[in-house]
Amino acid sequence: MSMLETGLVGLLIVIAFTLVAIVLVQRGKGADIGAAFGSGASNTVFGSSGSLSFLTKTTAWLAFAFFLVSFGLAYTARERAESAGEVGIPQVTEMAEQSEDGGQDAPPSDEDYPEIPEFEEIPELPPDM
Repeated sequence: MSMLETGLVGLLIVIAFTLVAIVLVQRGKGADIGAAFGSGASNTVFGSSGSLSFLTKTTAWLAFAFFLVSFGLAYTARERAESAGEVGIPQVTEMAEQSEDGGQDAPPSDEDYPEIPEFEEIPELPPDM
């Protein structure tokens, strides 16, 4: 794995954990009902408007970065796969085996395989007691 790929994988892991943490911090849609009964949002860390816009924008940007890094990893993997053929990795090809006299062997016939014994009938099991 190249240094670029290692860096991209590390960045992808950091973005993924951060994205999960940001999503878990966000409030659900039903949390606004509690504000009507006295738990107002005037004393929040992000101001009186709440954290909705900040966390939503952060989630969107992290998701965008996650996809960009994923596409970057896919691109580097494709480049590495294309260059693998140039390195001299042997390709698998089917070649017919040749006999000692230089001709090709004939395909195996039924006589080349061992005899399969005949099965006897299986006796019936006694009924359950």
